[in-house]
Amino acid sequence: MNNKEYRPTLAQLRTFVTIAENKHFGSAAAKLDISQPSLSQALVALEQGLGVQLIERSTRKVIVTSTGEMLLPYAKAALEASDAFLSQARGANGTLTGPLTIGIIPTIAPYILPGLLRSIDDAYPDLEPRFVEEQTQHLLSKLREGNLDLAVAALPTEAPGMVEIPLYTEAFTAVTPAAHPLAGRDDLTLSELEHLDLLLLDDGHCLRDQVLDLCRRAKVNPSEATNAVTRASSLTTILQLVMGNLGATLVPESALVTECQNPQLAVARFAPSVTAERQVGLVFRSSAARADEYRAFGTLVTSAFEDAVERSRDLFSSP
Repeated sequence: MNNKEYRPTLAQLRTFVTIAENKHFGSAAAKLDISQPSLSQALVALEQGLGVQLIERSTRKVIVTSTGEMLLPYAKAALEASDAFLSQARGANGTLTGPLTIGIIPTIAPYILPGLLRSIDDAYPDLEPRFVEEQTQHLLSKLREGNLDLAVAALPTEAPGMVEIPLYTEAFTAVTPAAHPLAGRDDLTLSELEHLDLLLLDDGHCLRDQVLDLCRRAKVNPSEATNAVTRASSLTTILQLVMGNLGATLVPESALVTECQNPQLAVARFAPSVTAERQVGLVFRSSAARADEYRAFGTLVTSAFEDAVERSRDLFSSP
């Protein structure tokens, strides 16, 4: 029987939501940084106060009850509203302050973070940035769960319930072994991709999908243009393989100054008339209360990108 005077605490709602999302008491406790007994006590207090069972426990698995499934969206909405209230209060003067958790995909993070961190220190001295580097699909999942405030990723993601703000367009550049016949060219066409034996990132990386899309646009069979067996989880590893003459690759222009200064590597650019690029932008929940501030933050991301590209062009520009 429920207690009509009972009002759940935010901590109890967060406990319920975290258990429901993780389907595991240990994982939920670790995520909330509390002990399992404390987690269980909070859930029991919530269920007793409401007079309903939200979670079925067994030795093998955790099941959300039908009542729990019905109430889960409301619990999430309450937590999101609370977070929005705090965010709005912290940013009432129009300036980003306090904790901000930012997701960035691996083919962007290493190349813009140095400049971005400097800009954050200058523009938002009271901001406490926290960064999460993961593939787009994982960042979107964390955004939906409220574990991220915003993400920097390749667009479009077409994720429901999200706002996407384009920030910049970035050209792809071919990187080959120094002795490759195409090395140093600045007039590549898409059809020449079939001569590169492209090395690709693992499944799940959007850069892999973007390169395969370029092959299809050029009517080049991806299986013939790519080294389908050899893959890696980072551009750094891919470029080590290029240095070993195992193939070539395409990298975002902002990565050149960081990844491609070894004399065993050479750069080949596409002709100006060729569209070989990606669009990068911010992604955040449509319910976010700090949309204007996130847009302002996006200008820092763009500036950091432009700085990386300028340094890359200075390094690889023709004499």
